[in-house]
Amino acid sequence: MATVMKAPKRQLTFVTDLNKCIGCQTCTVACKKLWTSGPGQDFMYWRNVETAPGMGYPRNWVSKGGGYKDGQLQKGKTPAMIDYGVPFQFDYSGRLFEGKPGRVRPSPTPKSAPNWDEDQGAGDYPNNSYFYLPRMCNHCAKPACLEACPNDAIYKREQDGIVLIHLDKCKGSQNCVSACPYAKPYFNPVSNKANKCIGCFPRIEKGVATACVAQCVGRAMHVGFVDDVNSSVYKLVKQWKVALPLHPEFGTEPNVFYVPPVLGPRKEDSQGNVFEDPKIPLAQLEGLFGKGVKDVLKLLAMEREKKVKGQASDLMDVLIGRRSVDMMISPMT
Repeated sequence: MATVMKAPKRQLTFVTDLNKCIGCQTCTVACKKLWTSGPGQDFMYWRNVETAPGMGYPRNWVSKGGGYKDGQLQKGKTPAMIDYGVPFQFDYSGRLFEGKPGRVRPSPTPKSAPNWDEDQGAGDYPNNSYFYLPRMCNHCAKPACLEACPNDAIYKREQDGIVLIHLDKCKGSQNCVSACPYAKPYFNPVSNKANKCIGCFPRIEKGVATACVAQCVGRAMHVGFVDDVNSSVYKLVKQWKVALPLHPEFGTEPNVFYVPPVLGPRKEDSQGNVFEDPKIPLAQLEGLFGKGVKDVLKLLAMEREKKVKGQASDLMDVLIGRRSVDMMISPMT
């Protein structure tokens, strides 16, 4: 019988402004170094930055299934290791210190990897386009992983809404891996346990922002409690309603939100003449964030134009984020 989940007292919430993400992968590295350097975790990236459109990580995760349909839990697929990308190594020591001949090459020869299709995007030149899409566990209000676990090993913390795995209870059924439509729980073949993002809860408990947000060089990410009216996440999600969940049709009610890209390049012809229509198709954004993205883009463009004209815009001030502390209000206060 699945765990009966109590609604948390507060919900830790994340927002990423896709207009500011530069795809540097600093958040990816920060998370990797801090949390997934142990045995069996080589292939795991709890936080990753994908190119959209693209296959993503694990590749083609968007079509794996899971989540909810008409309120009913759906069983999805468990990605194969090749979809994550089999970890490989470069023989630097042999070339640098042992005198081995030839070029430094990866072993085994990779056939897939995270960001395998980075910066490729879609469309025909000169109107091809792409943008970066950071992803992590959504710490959903209705987590499919929790309901799917047959061993009551997954729970949602009452104090902050972070979804965690109790490793002592986990028996490696992998039901959570198949049930999550975002492919964010991972199966550790060494420990025979499921692993996933823990929301940097040891940092949160000390009032310190998660590593991914704290290390974001573009100040593209926000973290805080969504019931804190002074927090940037409240202003973007609740007040201005410009931050949207990824694939809301999956039915898990994510607590990671995105400000859609409105500042992308405009279409042009072969002579370099620029037009008003954006290169990023509206249909692509609606496929990611739902039909409401159209109104959000209009509001963002309007507020940006006010700022360009020297007029006041509280929304733009929040998104600009001149001070990091304003984007990372102490989560436990």
